Amino acid sequence: MNLAALQTLIAAGESQTLEFKASFDKACIATLVAFANAQGGTVLVGVSDAGLVLGTTLGKETLNDWLGQIKSATSPSLIPDIAAHTACGKTVVAIHIDEFPVKPVNTRGRYYKRVASSNHQLVLGEISDLYLQSLQLSWDAYEAQGYTTAQLDPAKIQRFIRLVNQHGRFALDEADALGALQKLNYLKNGHPTWAAVLLFATDPIRHNVHIGRFKTPDMIIDDRQFTDTLFEVVDQSMKFIVSHISVAFEFDGSIQRKERFAYPLPAVREALLNAVVHRSYTDPNDIQIKIFDDKITIFSPGTFYGGLTVAEVQTDNYRSSLRNKLVAEGFYLINVIEKYGSGFIRIRRALQDYPEVQFDVQEFQGGVMATFTLAKPAMLTPQVTPQVTPQVTPQVEHFVTVIQSDMSRQQLMSLLNLKDRKHFSENYLQPALASGLIALTIPDKPTSRLQKYRLTASGQALVASQQVRLSND
Repeated sequence: MNLAALQTLIAAGESQTLEFKASFDKACIATLVAFANAQGGTVLVGVSDAGLVLGTTLGKETLNDWLGQIKSATSPSLIPDIAAHTACGKTVVAIHIDEFPVKPVNTRGRYYKRVASSNHQLVLGEISDLYLQSLQLSWDAYEAQGYTTAQLDPAKIQRFIRLVNQHGRFALDEADALGALQKLNYLKNGHPTWAAVLLFATDPIRHNVHIGRFKTPDMIIDDRQFTDTLFEVVDQSMKFIVSHISVAFEFDGSIQRKERFAYPLPAVREALLNAVVHRSYTDPNDIQIKIFDDKITIFSPGTFYGGLTVAEVQTDNYRSSLRNKLVAEGFYLINVIEKYGSGFIRIRRALQDYPEVQFDVQEFQGGVMATFTLAKPAMLTPQVTPQVTPQVTPQVEHFVTVIQSDMSRQQLMSLLNLKDRKHFSENYLQPALASGLIALTIPDKPTSRLQKYRLTASGQALVASQQVRLSND
């Protein structure tokens, strides 16, 4: 390294791959370990944190002594490149280590990884993840100790095989369920892997999705805990979310009602899938979902895997790194996941039609927190485009005359002597709703079994005009 290169390096400041140290000590070795467990990097000894060249004093065997200390204090042993340079008339030592091929490296039993410009001490789950990643292994591909194929649910397996064949991403023999699982590596030595247990167990592992509807941070309106195999728990959680977010109804002049939920459901579902598929299943904590009036938060145990950063997932070309390869493959094969490493891209695309919804993702307390926030609370009342009013047909005119107070669909069909629900909906109910002549009694739950219909002011006016016309006749 020449003087110009050294000066450029110092001027750049501390970073993901560069650290300044005033003197050589145990902290230098910890930094080299952190570099080895990440992308590699250089420690400059004799430079202050502020980038001021202080210099260091070297004896005849100083560099060899430092190498010996580094080697003996690390496991696997690190042997970095080390060289002395002169800057501003003072001696600066550059100690460089490349990314180590077999991770994690430790120093005296402690494991570190470089994150931004600081060293992050790894916890047990992160150590395990780093080890599996370096060997290109996946935790869910290991044999699930204590489980046998008898503890897998045949109905869940058959449904999975049927869906895989239906979507055409793989061909499986429906008559040989265990053979199909073996083909997909869900069985190892004739025993279920952890992925098979997570996806098909009769008695699911207690990795819960804890989900609640909150009025305030300490006021819970509704609270559920879902403990099931992963395909099922995604559906259960999504149904709960949909039941607790508001929906507005829009009419564009046609007889078809258009629903617009407060949040784009495809984006929320992607965030939920990311939480379920990519969470750390060696972490005992639950996935936690909180639904407030103005936001939804989804917390998943386990930080981003494989060195992936928050900044990278906010781009459209981030690399895919799978903590649970077989679990992810199962969701991919049944077409729930479209493409590995594209979940956050699809979330952003789904949000393009929702400028009032802000999305944020961050690493938080050992996990990943995804947050959807409403800029303004969604309106709960039906919205009708005022400039477009469908023509009031004779059927609709007759329909509004039979409505007395609040009436159910069944009551109305009986009064009209109709038995075909589709005919009633298309020719009476929907046109009357679109015309603004009737309204729902429970507008925020359109499919409620308790749903009824009542005349609006416009409907009452139409009935009154009909009565006047009849009296004149």
